[in-house]
Amino acid sequence: MAIPSTRQSLIDFCLRRLGEPVIEVNIDDDQIEDKVDDAIQYYREFHSDATKRTYVSHLMTQTDLDNGYIDLPSSVLIVSKVLPLTSNYAASRSFFDVKYQLMLNDMASMNTFIGDLGYYNQMQQYLSLLDDMLGGQPQVSHVRKENKLYFFGDMNDGDIKVGDYVVYEGYVTIDPDVATKIWNDMFIKDYTTQLIKQQWGANLIKFENMQLPGGVMLNGRQLYDDATQELERLRENLRLEHELPTDFFMG
Repeated sequence: MAIPSTRQSLIDFCLRRLGEPVIEVNIDDDQIEDKVDDAIQYYREFHSDATKRTYVSHLMTQTDLDNGYIDLPSSVLIVSKVLPLTSNYAASRSFFDVKYQLMLNDMASMNTFIGDLGYYNQMQQYLSLLDDMLGGQPQVSHVRKENKLYFFGDMNDGDIKVGDYVVYEGYVTIDPDVATKIWNDMFIKDYTTQLIKQQWGANLIKFENMQLPGGVMLNGRQLYDDATQELERLRENLRLEHELPTDFFMG
């Protein structure tokens, strides 16, 4: 059994499914490439295995500050949140700092067995709440079609300076040329095969009702309709069983 591990091996696999080399599949090579691209694009849009969560750091430049946005790699599908640039409580190391005193008290309580990890965890959540209310999160907008992350507010107020690192949490698409198992994904194989079959049928529709030597008649419309029906089933199955929840990417 041939296991597709490259783009070309996937194409060869799909054509064998459709009958080659016993039957000639009447489709141009460029059309096949287009169908593989369509399959990968749909896979990246909706399949949970096509993306991964990661954290990316970006070094701010004067150009970024002047523009009010940073350029993102084209592989970034969604930016779910931007990590705080500074922490009002974590940044201070003064003896009179609130966090210093609370943590000092917590550690003393835990040392004498008066406190416990549950109380310590509650205090950390409380400090995080104060940080959010007094410091807040950077307000940003990810424009996917532009591959840009826009910042709201005055970029010249000193909150973000040249040389600062902005860290954002994002979901990026997996490159099939790196993660070669994608070429052997069941959905990719089935979906690409039906896309090629649909294009094959579309190519033959113009010869509908034309009788070839020997009385053979090409039925391109049947190929097209069968492939279209199967594609609808595959899409429905993907959206029901493999798509992440709608609010999964909301930050």
